[in-house]
Amino acid sequence: MKIALIQMKVGHDKEKNLQKARQLVLRAGKEGARIAVLPEMFCCPYANEYFRQFAEPVGGHIFNELSQMAKDANLTLVGGSFPEEEDGKLYNASFVFSRDGQLRASHRKAHLFDIDVKGGQSFRESDTFTPGDMITVFRTAGHMFGLAICFDIRFAEMFRCMALRGAEAVFVPAAFNMTTGPLHWDLSFRMRAVDNQFYTIGCAPARDKYAPYVSYAHSLICDPWGRVLADAGENECVTVVDIDLDENARVREQLPILSARRPGLYGMNR
Repeated sequence: MKIALIQMKVGHDKEKNLQKARQLVLRAGKEGARIAVLPEMFCCPYANEYFRQFAEPVGGHIFNELSQMAKDANLTLVGGSFPEEEDGKLYNASFVFSRDGQLRASHRKAHLFDIDVKGGQSFRESDTFTPGDMITVFRTAGHMFGLAICFDIRFAEMFRCMALRGAEAVFVPAAFNMTTGPLHWDLSFRMRAVDNQFYTIGCAPARDKYAPYVSYAHSLICDPWGRVLADAGENECVTVVDIDLDENARVREQLPILSARRPGLYGMNR
């Protein structure tokens, strides 16, 4: 199955961002991708002062544009994320559309990015967003997938839950920064892949040193052994990778991590 990582620069003009996303999604379709992934906040600068300004409800312009992109490119589209507004609350939300443009799944970022690293990055997503309260898995293209957003990947329990619900790979629109990215980006994706013996797929904005929030970039795909199969580097690009989802079963047979679990020992039901 060919997966396309769409690592794009994000500017201050919503329409230009949407137009660029469309061009790159169509390119992914022409290169044979069955699933394409956009970055976290693919059409909005990553800064609290912009989130409410760019926010839209489900069924709004961004939502409908993503649906049409999936249909026109004839692929499943993991639509990065954008600020979703509902009943006066904002959510960092991701929407998945099937190749016929129908909504397949949605996820609201459950773990908000509130950090204050001495001498490094300081950010409080909770000043603007409300956290989601769902663990998201969905079926498309004959397989089961998980969906999370950025900071969610640091929470091993969430990814284990997706594995136990049958996820064969997890898509993570994300935007690590220049403090945490060099240290934890590939480490986080490799850890979750090894823990659960499935693929992890992270898609970030391209690096723009003039942006209010500088993305580490390096969109990547890790296999169930924890190997990095693709690293998109820093610049804007479409990276298409052919993955073999049967590898999960082969790895789990050789290294029985999931089957050797003892949930009762850990005080868990499953």
